[in-house]
Amino acid sequence: MPSPAPHNITRAAGFTLLEVLIAITIIVILGAVVGINLKDLVPDSRQKAAKMQLGELRTALQIYINDNGFPPTQRQGLEALVVKPLTPPIPQNYKPSGYLDSKSVPKDPWGSDYAYLCPASDGGAFEVICYGADGEEGGEGYDADLSTLRP
Repeated sequence: MPSPAPHNITRAAGFTLLEVLIAITIIVILGAVVGINLKDLVPDSRQKAAKMQLGELRTALQIYINDNGFPPTQRQGLEALVVKPLTPPIPQNYKPSGYLDSKSVPKDPWGSDYAYLCPASDGGAFEVICYGADGEEGGEGYDADLSTLRP
């Protein structure tokens, strides 16, 4: 007995339009969820970096004080951490390599200079301030000021 004739009906390989639309929809939804979660990542990392730099500057200033008995003056500024001051009071026990790992005072994560107060606003020896994302005194959120007095 002969075998039945094969049917010549073949189905084209590939995806249907509906399957492609469903896949695109899923990708868009996942992208939106990830994008929403990442939008605060850069500002958060800048604030964390500023806090770390403030901690490093505070430590360097404390070592400077331990070595010399006084902090750099307001006029000498943070530059005294990388170059021996030539204006009085001249530190007698200044480290030849300075007090920072770099040869210049770092800028804050937004590209602005740190403010240095000597004496500090609370009457202490010194204070280093980062004015946040807006670069101006005051502010809230990412614009809030950060200080060595308020870690």
